[in-house]
Amino acid sequence: MTTSNNSLPSQSDMACLTQAAFRLNLIYWVCMFLADCVLGYFIKIDPIESTPLKLTLFGVSALMTYVMARILIRVRGLSFPLKALLCLVMTIIAVPVYTAIDFLNLYPQSVTSDPIHSDYTLIQYVSMIFGWNCLFLAVTDNFETGQRELQLAAIREVALTSKMQALRYQVNPHFLFNTLNSIAGLIEEGATTRAERMVLSLSTFMRTTLAVDPMSDVKLSEEIALQEEYLGIEQERFLDRLTFKIEMPEALQDALVPSLILQPLIENAIKHGVGAATGQVEISLTASSKSDRLVLTVENDIPLDNSDRKNPFGMGVGLRNVQERLHMRFQGNSQFSSGIIRPGRYQASIDLPFKIA
Repeated sequence: MTTSNNSLPSQSDMACLTQAAFRLNLIYWVCMFLADCVLGYFIKIDPIESTPLKLTLFGVSALMTYVMARILIRVRGLSFPLKALLCLVMTIIAVPVYTAIDFLNLYPQSVTSDPIHSDYTLIQYVSMIFGWNCLFLAVTDNFETGQRELQLAAIREVALTSKMQALRYQVNPHFLFNTLNSIAGLIEEGATTRAERMVLSLSTFMRTTLAVDPMSDVKLSEEIALQEEYLGIEQERFLDRLTFKIEMPEALQDALVPSLILQPLIENAIKHGVGAATGQVEISLTASSKSDRLVLTVENDIPLDNSDRKNPFGMGVGLRNVQERLHMRFQGNSQFSSGIIRPGRYQASIDLPFKIA
C-alpha cells in the first residue's frame, strides 16, 4: 500500500509512542500476572510455587508484545484493516512460543501432551496477545486522530490569518488612493500648504497603520486616535464642509477592537456624506457599552434626496470587509448594520464582545 509522506511518523511521534508502548506494556502484563495469580488460587494452583513459571511466561510475552508495538508504530501509516490483519498474524506467530514455554515448565512437573490443556493455553494466549495488539492499535489510532486534529487546526489558523490579512490590507490601498486624490485636488486648486500638511499627515498615518498587526486587537483609544488622524487629513480637503465629533467614555478606552475596523466606516461617511453633499456635513463617532457588549457607531449627514431609500449606497468593498472581518474574528458573536436611521442621517454600527486589554 502506498502512503503519503504526511502519514509517516516523525521522530518526536515515534519517541512518544515508544514511551507509551513501554509503559502500557508494563502495566498490561503486571495486570495479567496478578489476574492469573488470583484465578490460579481458585483452581488450587499455589501462587508462590507457580511464580517462576508465570514470571517466565509473562516476561517473554511482555518482550514479544513490546516488539509488536514497535512494529505497529513503524507501520502506522497503513490502513486500519491492514494493521488489524498484521495484529492477527503477529498473534498467530507468537502463540507457539507461549505454548512451548508452558509445556516446558517445572511447576509442579512437566506437563504431558493434553489436547484440552493445549486448547486452553492457545485460547488464553490468543486472547491476551490479540487483546494487547487491539489495545495498542487503539492507542496509536487515537494518537493519530489527535495529531490530525492539531494539524487541521494549524492549517485552519494559517488560512484564517491569511484571509484576515487580505481583508485588512484591502483597506489600505482604498484609503491611500482616496487621500492621494485629495492631495492632487488641493494641488490643482493651488492650496499647496494644505497639500503639504496632508502629505505629512498621510506619512504619519500610513507609518502607524502599517506597523499594526492585522491579526491583533488594539485599544479603542488607539483605534480612535488613528481615525482622528485620518479625519484630520480629510478635513484639510473639506475644510469648510466637514466637522466631526467623537464620544468615548473613559471607561471604554482600554476596550479591545480589531485594528483599523473603524476606518472603512469613516471612509464610507466621507465618500457618501461629505463627497455627495454640497452643504456642511457632520460625522460622529460614538462608543458605548451594554452589559458585555461594545457598540461602535459612525453617523453622518447625507443628502435628503437619498433618504427615501433604506440603504442608498449599498454595501461597498469597505463595509463588506468590515462585515466579513467581524464574522471571521468573532465567529458569529458580532453584528454589523448600516442604513438610514432618519431623513438626512446615515448610520453604520458594530456590536462586538466587550473585552478589556
